[in-house]
Amino acid sequence: MVAGREVAATNGPETAYPKVRRIRFPFGDPTPINHHFVEGDIAFSHFIAVLSAAFPPGEESFIRSVRRFADQVTDPVLKKRVAGFIGQESVHGQEHRRLNEKLINMGYPFVRLFTFGHDSRRERLVQRIENRAPALAHLAMTAAAEHYTATLAERVLTSPEIQAMAQDAEIRNLFNWHAVEELEHKSVAFDVYRAVGGPERLRIAVMALMYGLTIPVVVVGVLMSIATDPRGWRPITVLRQTIDIFRGPLVRGLMADLRVYMKPGFHPDDVDTTALVQRWREELFGTDGSLVGHLK
Repeated sequence: MVAGREVAATNGPETAYPKVRRIRFPFGDPTPINHHFVEGDIAFSHFIAVLSAAFPPGEESFIRSVRRFADQVTDPVLKKRVAGFIGQESVHGQEHRRLNEKLINMGYPFVRLFTFGHDSRRERLVQRIENRAPALAHLAMTAAAEHYTATLAERVLTSPEIQAMAQDAEIRNLFNWHAVEELEHKSVAFDVYRAVGGPERLRIAVMALMYGLTIPVVVVGVLMSIATDPRGWRPITVLRQTIDIFRGPLVRGLMADLRVYMKPGFHPDDVDTTALVQRWREELFGTDGSLVGHLK
């Protein structure tokens, strides 16, 4: 048993129960957010906006996928981890919705496509599709998506270059907090999938499909977002900045890191992020942590 997986099975440094932190970020208060808030970079600002836009509906879908199997989880430790996962994902959605509202008002109208309320027509359509899909496939999609977010989270928290890119302090704080909690609960959906008998073949096949769609879907989404922003209509600059994203520390080598998920027998805790999480918990929420004052 690898070290990371052993820790997840006990109540060690990678706590078995993800901590739900009630938190609030004062976006644009008192300092207004610059329109292109990532170093004035049009493409990267829209990339982050599209990510933020997709998080709330995505995380609500992840919660629903895990809840569909909640009554089949018998292990008391996993039950508590599921509760922590649901709590963390709920708060993530709330704070990203607040940022998304700010982005829409700033001139990012594409974000509105993902901003729909509970019991809206689009929300009901999404849930109808989920209910018609095989429940295990939905859960496998969540487990795979959690590998995506954990992989991105590790890059955000280990790269000084990425930390320096976000000129707006509260957007940087939001993504650092989100990244820490994604690493805290990165194996929960995966462990539920295994606990209810999810087959390896389906897990790998779902990831292979998502893997193949990643680059085209993200590129189209970012370009559509830029198309709705008149201040971003600078084709040569956008082309150069888009190439820079693929060469930069967040995306360079990302597909190789994602691909390890498709190895038979893989477990998210095989990628040991214990020390990284401990360091950032202290940085953000220790005695003198930078986000202690944000906690509600």
